[in-house]
Amino acid sequence: MTDPLRLGVVGLGRAFMLMLPTLAQHPLVRLVGASDPREEARRQFEADFSRPHLPARAYASLEQLCADERVEALYIASPHQFHVEHVRLAAQAGKHILVEKPMALTIEDCQAMIDAARRNAVHLMVGHSHSFDAPYLRTAMLIRSGSFGRPRMITAANYTDFLYRPRRPEELDTSQGGGVVFSQAAHQVDVVRLLAASAARSVRAVTGRFDPSRPTEGAYQAFLTFDEGASATLTYSGYGRYDSDEALNWFGEMGRKRNPESYGAARRALAKVSTPEEEAALKNTRAYGIAPSAIGSFARPAAHNHFGHIIVSCEKADLRPMADGVMIYADDKRWLEPLPQPAVPRAEVIDELYAAVRKNVPPLHSGEWGMATLEICLGILESARSGNETVLAHQRARGPVLGGGL
Repeated sequence: MTDPLRLGVVGLGRAFMLMLPTLAQHPLVRLVGASDPREEARRQFEADFSRPHLPARAYASLEQLCADERVEALYIASPHQFHVEHVRLAAQAGKHILVEKPMALTIEDCQAMIDAARRNAVHLMVGHSHSFDAPYLRTAMLIRSGSFGRPRMITAANYTDFLYRPRRPEELDTSQGGGVVFSQAAHQVDVVRLLAASAARSVRAVTGRFDPSRPTEGAYQAFLTFDEGASATLTYSGYGRYDSDEALNWFGEMGRKRNPESYGAARRALAKVSTPEEEAALKNTRAYGIAPSAIGSFARPAAHNHFGHIIVSCEKADLRPMADGVMIYADDKRWLEPLPQPAVPRAEVIDELYAAVRKNVPPLHSGEWGMATLEICLGILESARSGNETVLAHQRARGPVLGGGL
């Protein structure tokens, strides 16, 4: 019989809402505590997650949550700029940690978080990023089987409406972790690093700020090189025109079927607000404790999460992770390696956390992994500013541990 991990949540905001279907349904985790400054969110949490003989408790401060002895691990889903302090407090309280991406905004803060976890003998994981997704894990396992030779060239492209979803002012300020490089490149870089199967060496990039009313990076292109000769091109646009879900049979990022006739919906909704305060209020309509609770009514996703169009060119085949499997293009035939429909979205995140805490399995998405990803994100910004290639210094050459029952 399994012993579910007793989890607390720091920040009942948008990141928590995206992980809510996973946290509410995965059999290896129980939500027992949370902290958030909003009273309505705390009330909703206690109503949604209290069980007979196991009440859920929500607190106004992280310190109060850390003092709850029932909590074994914390999912830190607070805004980016608070991650380093919240990880330190959690580690000092002896709690294992899953911290949202990006791990932090500076390499120094990443190292401080790693040191705090090591000093207090707790596991530190970074995520969710899309490198947890089953299609990318399966592709990485196929690559590591040796059947298709080494990866030589990776093409990754994603086009979304990210920049036109409702934002708070700091989410449009790069210095505070706003823009697509910190929030979206962290996904794409993680996936490409996983598939390249070697340490990144350098990055050269350009970024785009195409809309003065959204004064942060809304797009980028980057070229990565790796130690064993592989290279990768990364393209991302959040300007809400072409949508790369069109190339994935209209399966959305969260594994659900999308209606292509909803084209332009994000821009139309945003056009109805005229001030930053109105935009923040629009975003809050989707916040936990304000939006209607969905507990007990989650629909099973039709396919797996994904992050756009990706092709890995190996020495003997091209591999294309899809929302429902991995397409393999060999010399004389092509075929789909299918994946079963997921019962719980993003289950791999909890699987990895549970294995670390209960079985002491070193996680793939460790603090060191998260720091290496952030270094590339920072390298994209620096290369775009300077016009020069950025050489990387905090990458890891060891092969990741892959699992998740795939």
